[in-house]
Amino acid sequence: MIDRDIIKDLKKWMNDKDRKPLVLKGLRQVGKTSILKEFGKNHFKDTAYFNFETQKDLCDLFKGNISPERIIDTLSIMHGSSIESGETLLILDEIQECNEALNSLKYFCENMRELHIATAGSLLGIALSKPSSFPVGKVDFMTLFPLSLKEFIKANDEPMMVTNLERIDLDHPIPKPLFEKYSDYLKKYFITGGMPEAVAKWIDTKDIEKTETVIRNILSAYELDFAKHAPVKDIPKISEIWNSIPNQLARENKKFVYTAVRSGARAREYENAMNWLKDAGLMHKITRITKPHLPVSSYSDPSSFKLYFSDIGLLRVKSNLPASVFLETNRLFTEFKGAISENYVLNEMIACGINLPFYWTSDATAEVEFVIQSETKVVPIEVKSGTNVSSKSLGVYRKFYKPETSIRASMKNIGIENGLISLPLFMVSEIKRILT
Repeated sequence: MIDRDIIKDLKKWMNDKDRKPLVLKGLRQVGKTSILKEFGKNHFKDTAYFNFETQKDLCDLFKGNISPERIIDTLSIMHGSSIESGETLLILDEIQECNEALNSLKYFCENMRELHIATAGSLLGIALSKPSSFPVGKVDFMTLFPLSLKEFIKANDEPMMVTNLERIDLDHPIPKPLFEKYSDYLKKYFITGGMPEAVAKWIDTKDIEKTETVIRNILSAYELDFAKHAPVKDIPKISEIWNSIPNQLARENKKFVYTAVRSGARAREYENAMNWLKDAGLMHKITRITKPHLPVSSYSDPSSFKLYFSDIGLLRVKSNLPASVFLETNRLFTEFKGAISENYVLNEMIACGINLPFYWTSDATAEVEFVIQSETKVVPIEVKSGTNVSSKSLGVYRKFYKPETSIRASMKNIGIENGLISLPLFMVSEIKRILT
């Protein structure tokens, strides 16, 4: 079992006297069920697991009289032993298959809060996007993302490297041998991405072809989900958007263009399809801001946006970048116009708890990949895929707005000069720490 950082959050939830039923979100095959089962095994006397997808009659239990006591009595009989508050973790998996079960969480929160209930589902985000399925204010939310780089390094049995990464400050460059070792792990991570099955296959075999087979199977499973779960009228459009994202990221201007999906396409035709992919956790959507002022969200332009994959391994394989590119020393970070590096930076920031960023452009002459709000600071983040960091865009931004702090993520070592922080790509997870 791969050690995941979310276990710390699950422990806090378990011990919180004011906890509510837990809703664990995350894209398909990211490891939600495995994490909950492992957590129950290690921290409770018993785990009662139920799956609404495989146990088709289970939903009937939640219809009619929504009495938590009645439901728990019946589930105890089905489980074969009593489900006890404080001793049992009750897992309700694929709960999106039963709207009544989702709604029942409200009553468990109000009348049986002492019971530890954790729910999960492959397409739970889509179910929760419907108002009738949302027990407002009655649940706690967590999201499980693909493995971050630090989790990947830990999975390769290098916990000391993670501890060291979390202690690196800006005062001293990273010694060359250590810098190269972190860079090597970053290259491997760009090959595998963070889907648990792909990472496990790489660790077990060190075989790129077998790892790519796993990733291709995951991509195929997602595309089958389009046909199985999406509204029939939206299926072709979902596939068109999904297939177009790598091509759009390969362009110099990565702004999403509907006519690149299909000639003559219009925004209103694709809105539902785009929301389906976003709610399924398969992609991130970031919008442009016109001015980097507080609050940043007030200056966003929803008509201008970029779409990214939720995992760089999926993006790499979907883009048909061959393994040979990733085995060569310098090409890894320059192929695909830096799109994978950019996508990686976004995913790392989201995974470490930074709110979804924005991007900034100035009259189509300059673009800064990401802009985040950190307390009262608005921080621009430029992404460079190699060691060549010459660029006018961040300079234009800094000249216009004179930010207190700016960040350039690249393959150069640590440095800071006049408020510009040079940060190695493998340290993106530390941005939140560095800014506080």
